[in-house]
Amino acid sequence: MRKIKKNDDVIVIAGKDKGARGNVLQVLGEHLLVAGVNKVKKHQKPNPVKGLSGGIVEKESPIHVSNVAIYNAAAKKGDRVGIKALEDGRRVRVFKSSGEVIDA
Repeated sequence: MRKIKKNDDVIVIAGKDKGARGNVLQVLGEHLLVAGVNKVKKHQKPNPVKGLSGGIVEKESPIHVSNVAIYNAAAKKGDRVGIKALEDGRRVRVFKSSGEVIDA
């Protein structure tokens, strides 16, 4: 079970965007695409077949999973994640600080 999944609200804890918050757009193995974080400029050639105009495009670049933490709204800061088995056998993610279940 993954500790960080798509659509999780995360906060960057290391790197040039430290302190930035965003939603996980995509999980790419050990890397994540986070909205508004780790933006890079890419020089793009025009492609009339695909309808793309040329120029400098700004897009998100992947960030390593170790550089982000799930945002705990109750504590208003990033938190570590643990996995806990419920009585009915389901495995859920919980915040390490409070033991609160992330996904019910």
